[in-house]
Amino acid sequence: MAIEQRAVAPLRVFLVVLFVLLVVLQTVSLPGEFAQQAQESPQDAHLRWPLTAVAVFLVLCVQVVVVATWKLLTLVEDDRIFSDASSAWVDAIVRAVAAAWVVLTGVTLWSGFRADDPAVPILLVLTWSGVTVLGLLMVVLRALLRQATTLRTDMEAVI
Repeated sequence: MAIEQRAVAPLRVFLVVLFVLLVVLQTVSLPGEFAQQAQESPQDAHLRWPLTAVAVFLVLCVQVVVVATWKLLTLVEDDRIFSDASSAWVDAIVRAVAAAWVVLTGVTLWSGFRADDPAVPILLVLTWSGVTVLGLLMVVLRALLRQATTLRTDMEAVI
């Protein structure tokens, strides 16, 4: 458990940095970027707010994953990771990834039918594939956590 304990502090630092950067992205960078694109391409200006909303939502999904990871780290530190409390946070991660997957699927399909250049749809399919793998991996890890929690509970009952 010593290695896990030594990894928790640096991971928390990076989670804080990531969360702060996500807030800046969500509140300043993305709205500013879509406003600039609307000025440069007036024919696509009507997409400014829908694209901003989608991008902010996707960042929100990542923020949920960051917060849930923080909570799971607290459970690791307290040696309570194999408890029912951890399942709720893992479920939050699975739901956030699933919500991002649904929105990203829609954006990928919409973009694929409108694209003149294949670069953006290819990047979106690549991102969609990554989110798909992440979501399925989280489902498997959730099942493993449930099995480990059950085993630990059974062992504690025997002892």
